[in-house]
Amino acid sequence: MVHEYPFSVVEDDILMWAFEYANPDFRKFSRKTTSSDCVALFENEKKELKKLLESVSKISLTTDMWKSSHQVVEYMVITGHFIDAGWNLQKRVLSFVKVPAPRRGIDVADAIYKCLKSWGIENKVFSVSVDNASYNDSCLRYLKDYLSLSSKLILDGSLFHVRCCAHILNLLVQDGLSKIKDIIFNVRESVKYINHNDARLKAFCDVVEQRGLKERKLIIDCPTRWNSTFNMLSIALKFKIAFAAYKEREPHYDLAPSPEEWNKVEKVCKLLEVFNRATHVISGSEYPTANLYLSEVWKVKQILDNADEDADLFMREMANPMKIKFDKYWGECNLLMSIASVLDPRCKFHMVRICFPTLYKSKEVADANIKKVKCSLEQLYDEYVALSLEESSATANLDSTSNPSSSQANAAVVRTGFDEIMSIIQENEAIPPKKSELQDYLDEGLYVPNSTSFCALDWWRNNNMKYKILSKMAADILAIPISTVASESTFSAGGRVIDERRTKLSEDSVEALICGADWFRHKYNVKKKLQVEKEETHIILKI
Repeated sequence: MVHEYPFSVVEDDILMWAFEYANPDFRKFSRKTTSSDCVALFENEKKELKKLLESVSKISLTTDMWKSSHQVVEYMVITGHFIDAGWNLQKRVLSFVKVPAPRRGIDVADAIYKCLKSWGIENKVFSVSVDNASYNDSCLRYLKDYLSLSSKLILDGSLFHVRCCAHILNLLVQDGLSKIKDIIFNVRESVKYINHNDARLKAFCDVVEQRGLKERKLIIDCPTRWNSTFNMLSIALKFKIAFAAYKEREPHYDLAPSPEEWNKVEKVCKLLEVFNRATHVISGSEYPTANLYLSEVWKVKQILDNADEDADLFMREMANPMKIKFDKYWGECNLLMSIASVLDPRCKFHMVRICFPTLYKSKEVADANIKKVKCSLEQLYDEYVALSLEESSATANLDSTSNPSSSQANAAVVRTGFDEIMSIIQENEAIPPKKSELQDYLDEGLYVPNSTSFCALDWWRNNNMKYKILSKMAADILAIPISTVASESTFSAGGRVIDERRTKLSEDSVEALICGADWFRHKYNVKKKLQVEKEETHIILKI
């Protein structure tokens, strides 16, 4: 399960001989026995995980769809993100199931709700992160209605629907790259031409050596992955004089970009470098927390504004559609990113006050959105205070129910005259209101870490006794994933489990193998198997 081997591996003669050699008492078993054992292990682990989720107060979800190339069906993966009792950010694949056609929003919502009910977490859902597929808007509207019937959503559901940040960045970049698609084609075909045979590669290496270039690698990109295309362009840019010189030597090579085109590539790469860094922050870390995102979105907006005011008409024409799309998705105040940044003790409200004037330009709009963040933060804190009081009341009722004699004894106590006088004094005396944890946190100075490695979640764990309610709120907010990367990464495993030789695996077996593998990797701290798909072709220049 963990290493995604087929059941038939247990019928391999050499492997079984190795087991028998190591242990003479070992007896062979069939693939059917292996299959049933895996399903049994999956069911046992599911019970353990269900017990763990009972102790979790809030859980955030990511979900996405995937179509198998070997089965004519679509699967939906649901991943849960939560903070455990030790203040560790956890994620688990909760479901990997078929979604029958036609795939409508209500069908996906039904499938998600069914999963939540089976885990008993329908009253614990904080947010759901999805990509920008059209059916997801209606799906989350239906799902919000379902969940609102049994419990009130936090902040009236304002943080419930989270759009995948990585997907939005990808849409922006694709708009930009479309402006130089002919140049990208020429660069890609140039590298392929040079790598076609040893003679061409040797001739290009000679040119590189003559020009004294230090670079020793070219890349052929994976066209469907923009960051791969960015890598190809960035490296090819370092060889621009070599491509021009090679064109003079090779009469059949006519794909070399002109100096003007290389100038465009250079400007595009400078712009995409910001997007590349933002993508690394969002999806490069296995467990990024939500306080990391606002500054990256601000940096993207800043670079787009600069490009829109560039003296070069080409840059203005490229930046304009990217800005329009940026405003479409991030034109309104993103409460999640903003509140999460305030809950970073290094920033508090300073991050919001710095970023909003750039994001919204108009001072009135920026001020209004800052006020909106502050009001939402206070409302959110008040809701957590109310939840804390409900939990305390429920605990007290449970104690009195389990020990009725103590409550009866208290009721029988006769109050003295002094007790009554003191209660009247306390009612009449004006008692100054105690400052809330939120206000105390905001009034306190900024935290300055001793090193560059800082985790907001660790800070809240260390200060959870000081901020008992606010720390719970911070943990739930910081755990919200702002991209669907966690769910998308499961699809590579799906492609390996449902390969061309295992197209008849049942739906139950597929879910047991995908989910079970994820759970066992976490349980035994086994690193996930690396993707076997090739994203780029690296060409080493031997000089």
